[in-house]
Amino acid sequence: MQAYLRGQFPFLGLPSPVRRAALAGLGKARLDAAGALQAARLLWQLPEREYRYTAVDLLARHARSLTLHHVPELLSLAQREPWWETVDGLAGVVGEVLLAGRRTEPDAQALMDEALQHASLWVRRIAMIHQLGWRLQTDPTRLYGYALALGKEEDFFIRKAIGWALRDYARWNPEGVAQFVARHGAALSALTAREATRRLNPD
Repeated sequence: MQAYLRGQFPFLGLPSPVRRAALAGLGKARLDAAGALQAARLLWQLPEREYRYTAVDLLARHARSLTLHHVPELLSLAQREPWWETVDGLAGVVGEVLLAGRRTEPDAQALMDEALQHASLWVRRIAMIHQLGWRLQTDPTRLYGYALALGKEEDFFIRKAIGWALRDYARWNPEGVAQFVARHGAALSALTAREATRRLNPD
């Protein structure tokens, strides 16, 4: 497990099914937003990576209690010894909070407009992928605008995130994604274009 993350972080060595089974009791505890965030902060302080995965699971379980007000703290957690696995888990929580927040605050995603300009590439990655799984509730103007804004970045994780976000939306609007890539391919990396069109060109 350590080798998979390039030896950057210590691990207990617990595969996800074992870890989740050992902590199944946490699913019965109902925490408010303050309690869930406090638990996540405490888990994040422990060195082994599995504690952070548990923190992400806990936040995901209690995402309905979180509001737009809590998004900055989620982004702050994402910047503590970040790598794609913790960042992407938190991106899912952020996305759920924002999708729910749009029901009462139509411009809830403005938080991601700010995140797109953040100095941390991991926060920018969250901005790029926060709409994963939104299906036809995806805001295509932001999706395509973010892709173009980040398109010239050279970091692998950013380029991969752009392609991933576009590929996910292509499941619901394949023509729109195909047209976007055809029109703006020169502004995207080859990796991004390949990832974005993988479902469109399965061969």
